[in-house]
Amino acid sequence: MDARGVIEACKGQGLKGVPNCSILSDRSPPPAPPDPPIQRLTREQLLPPTPSVYLDNKKDAFGPNLQEFCLKHPIAVIRGLAAALKLDLGLFSTKTLVEANPDHGIEVRTQMQQTSEENWDPTLNKKVWNCISHRSHTTIAKYAQYQASSFQESLKEEKVQGGVHASNLSDSDSKDSTGQTVRRKKNTFGLAGRPGTKMLRFGTNVDLSDERKWKPQLHELMKLPAFARVVSAGNMLSHVGHVILGMNTVQLYMKVPGSRTPGHQENNNFCSININIGPGDCEWFAVPDAYWGVICSLCERNGISYLHGSWWPNLDDLYEENIPVYRFHQRPGDLVWVNAGCVHWVQAVGWCNNIAWNVGPLTARQYQLAIERYEWNKLQAFKSIVPMVHLSWNLARNIKVSDPRLFELIKNCLLRTMRQCCLILEFVKSKDVEVRFHGRGKNEASHYCGQCEIEVFNILFIREQEKRHVVHCMDCARKQSPSLEGFVCLEEYRMRDLMDVYDGFTLYMPPLVTATSTATTTTSSSSLSSTVPTTLPAQTGQSS
Repeated sequence: MDARGVIEACKGQGLKGVPNCSILSDRSPPPAPPDPPIQRLTREQLLPPTPSVYLDNKKDAFGPNLQEFCLKHPIAVIRGLAAALKLDLGLFSTKTLVEANPDHGIEVRTQMQQTSEENWDPTLNKKVWNCISHRSHTTIAKYAQYQASSFQESLKEEKVQGGVHASNLSDSDSKDSTGQTVRRKKNTFGLAGRPGTKMLRFGTNVDLSDERKWKPQLHELMKLPAFARVVSAGNMLSHVGHVILGMNTVQLYMKVPGSRTPGHQENNNFCSININIGPGDCEWFAVPDAYWGVICSLCERNGISYLHGSWWPNLDDLYEENIPVYRFHQRPGDLVWVNAGCVHWVQAVGWCNNIAWNVGPLTARQYQLAIERYEWNKLQAFKSIVPMVHLSWNLARNIKVSDPRLFELIKNCLLRTMRQCCLILEFVKSKDVEVRFHGRGKNEASHYCGQCEIEVFNILFIREQEKRHVVHCMDCARKQSPSLEGFVCLEEYRMRDLMDVYDGFTLYMPPLVTATSTATTTTSSSSLSSTVPTTLPAQTGQSS
């Protein structure tokens, strides 16, 4: 059905009211945590080897096999990446950061220092899932002083004890975060000793989005292969059209041993890239996305919100529930690829910095998992910071899609949201509310309801609150005023424009050639050396 047919079919249906709009297909069940795979895993399968690949040279990094390898597994480690691409990791060292922008803001999380396998309550009486993590703010320069003094204190303690605290050091030479060259020895998992009341500070969410402040750092990341870059045509998040901090921009993390990133899936289930700057290691734990429903249940059983809470899984609980866990060290220069929907949590073994951002491969699986989480977030009153409707319309404008499944998913979203706009306009006009055309500014951010935080696409209901003009969705506007009295209704796109985009978005049939798209190409074996995991149940939402 073309756009005109869709609009004609809507006539008269919006007069009595407008139902909520889901961008999932009618064939899809309501969004809910999935049941776990029924296959019972052996002890070996509960501890699968982590998919990893070692890069010997730049050529391997830019071949199609590397992206294929990453997309096949819930999580993957690309070792030797920095050396192969000659990345200057020193640009992201604490010393360089302080020299560049010492007063730049940084969020700090105060946490309890403990081993990676343990998570104690504040009284130290029992192991729990709730992860203590209190938020505050400081500057890069002040955190750098803390990071350096923490390192110096540790050296003094080791001197007194007459040995090296091996767990906090890596197995290669590098400059530490203060710029001092140290010899780092082989590490072991976690921190030594029974947890005490000692607290640590983890510097997180350092925003590196400003190209004027961080030009050398951002330029260096252009050396990465296209599928891992912050910006590329094949990255869905590059088509949002505006900044989403930490997702389509780079964020940096400054760590001391024991710093924790609690368990989570990435926002809207997008993939993520994480590079360890060093000098110390990080320890990662990861679970395939097929098991996120069980972990969600375990969070609830432990009195924690899966989406809103801060949690650190008990490994014994996971194994008892038949949940496999990847566990590995990320060394300096290693890139970790977190695939769509993978549940993961991370603890610093030594003193190190990390950089991270999200990417969205143009695959049906990535898009499906993103819209499923978008709809589940609505039910959980959790904000989707990726505006999937706005993004879908931009994808339809910007790209040609040859994958029938991905095309079908995007086209369905366009159909449902165009129909929703038509119904809303019909209802609004029936209430004698004037609709003013507003348009959109260049790089203007997507809009969210000031009450319920869902994305508001195209038709905005505006009301002044405390001398601010606040956007509302139609539901929240009608709760305040059933007749919409007191609201100004703005339209960002003319219906004719949306109809043209809808009709213009068709399945692309590429010329018959031997090579296909990057995401589906199969080539002869390359020189990449890799290890792959034992067979696990298929990932949720895997497209054929």
